[in-house]
Amino acid sequence: MKHFRISFIVTFLCLAGAGWWGYSNSGWSGALTALAIATILGIMEVSLSFDNAVVNASVLKTWDEFWQKLFLGVGIIIAVFGMRLLFPLVIVAQAADLGMMEVWNLALSDPKAYSAHLTAHHAEVAAFGGMFLLLVFLNFLLDDEKEMHWLGHIEEKIGSLGKVSSIAVMISLGTLMASLGMVAEAQKMVVLIAGLWGILIYVGVDVISSMLEKEEAGEVVKRGGIGAFLYLEVLDASFSFDGVIGAFAITSDVVIIMLGLAIGAMFVRSMTVYLVKKGTLDEYVYLEHGAHYAIGILAVIMLASMKYHVPELFTGLIGVAFILASVWSSLRYKKQQKLMEASA
Repeated sequence: MKHFRISFIVTFLCLAGAGWWGYSNSGWSGALTALAIATILGIMEVSLSFDNAVVNASVLKTWDEFWQKLFLGVGIIIAVFGMRLLFPLVIVAQAADLGMMEVWNLALSDPKAYSAHLTAHHAEVAAFGGMFLLLVFLNFLLDDEKEMHWLGHIEEKIGSLGKVSSIAVMISLGTLMASLGMVAEAQKMVVLIAGLWGILIYVGVDVISSMLEKEEAGEVVKRGGIGAFLYLEVLDASFSFDGVIGAFAITSDVVIIMLGLAIGAMFVRSMTVYLVKKGTLDEYVYLEHGAHYAIGILAVIMLASMKYHVPELFTGLIGVAFILASVWSSLRYKKQQKLMEASA
């Protein structure tokens, strides 16, 4: 439980803040409603982002103690205030040609208008996040050096395509071009640009990480953590903004949304650290596979959401289904290994 201690403290503070906010607006009934909604949003964020925690852990396990603490400390501030509050405000400010303070006042005084501005630009955000997440999935799948294959020979053959230079980027660009058919003619250019930015940022972060990995005095300098830190923050942004959009289906109160999603974001961070400390990825060998397949499906869902409404419950459940399937496969694999060792 020690890995979740800070998460419980943050949960208490966020729920206290939600209760105070609800009470100051509508008395005790408002406080109870705010507490209930913040709790629901926290649970929703965790269910939507568990696969995010697994992928985070696969990166974080190679970091030293300093970078792990930085991810849990500074990273959570960026995740809560940057991605779940500031980023949506910036999008509305750009779309409505308003100042940041004007948008903040709009979010507090007329949350329905704020929500309308935000959801009106869902296609661009979905294109950006969808492309980034698709590259996360493809670069895991199309890896010819990967030794463990969840889908056996089929996955191994697909992975061998990774020998082709930049095939993941090529597939992503093709997918982006095909997805433009789902948006109106007037939106196609902005959606295309947003998707290209998702691809460029993924490649850019990868380049930064490679450039910063140097060897000095026979030891690898941990500067590479900067690139990986940026990678995880953009990954979190891709997950979180979809959650912000979904949260407006439950409430239009931007303060309650931020507090509720902050609870979920903190638990995702704690789960990441827990998975690293307990060596869970080494014990459940297909868990990382399940998380990446869930991310691949999420990327497809985000792109499809540019035209079709996909319930958040479905998005959360399909991610959990992949995680559970990978855990079951890992247990079977472990059992088979023990039988082979016993018979040897």
